Amino acid sequence: MFESKNIMIDKIDEMGDDHIGSSAKTPLRADAFDISNEEKRNRIEASVRDILDTLGMDLEDDSIKGTPRRVAKAFVNELFGGLDPANKPKLSTFDNNYNYGEMLVEKNITVYSTCEHHLLPIIGRAHVAYISNGKVIGLSKMNRIVDHYAKRPQVQERLTMQVVQALQEAMGTKDVACVIDAKHLCVNSRGVKDIASSTVTAEFGGKFKDPAVKKEFMDYINLETTFE
Repeated sequence: MFESKNIMIDKIDEMGDDHIGSSAKTPLRADAFDISNEEKRNRIEASVRDILDTLGMDLEDDSIKGTPRRVAKAFVNELFGGLDPANKPKLSTFDNNYNYGEMLVEKNITVYSTCEHHLLPIIGRAHVAYISNGKVIGLSKMNRIVDHYAKRPQVQERLTMQVVQALQEAMGTKDVACVIDAKHLCVNSRGVKDIASSTVTAEFGGKFKDPAVKKEFMDYINLETTFE
């Protein structure tokens, strides 16, 4: 057991800061929801308290004594609330009665997520588009589906794919695309500490794989949008 643990540590050290991903499916255990949210909060609170104590923090200080509970509530209720399938937004669709036949683009959707490698923030924008095959979806639902999948430990590639797959399933079409441009604080605030860089990922389905359609989508994204 001890030897196996050392081998795993060696492998993690060897990977270093490499951006490793597994699949488009969030790596959840089968028993992920066997305990209540309150029990999860209690366990996380105890763990955060232990971490802060190990770091030498004075947990009796008025400023920090509530931190373990605050972190636990933020993890379960907010930052990682997208892990719970019960929180997935209902993606109701409607008939395209006005026969709009061009692509619809919702751009500059705010992304707040958490890198699953260092549990540091990912902050950026998502641009999502679809071409109706007879169904349309409420604009806010596109924002909500981005937010739902962002609210979990993530890698940006997976998030991009999950947004596309969720909308494809809801709308019954492959003609969905997503581009995300985001800053990773695991790059910006630690390691190489490059504060200028951002990461761009894209997933193109159906007609969006056509170079002309893809270019049209990218041109829409690059339109300067200002409102006064």
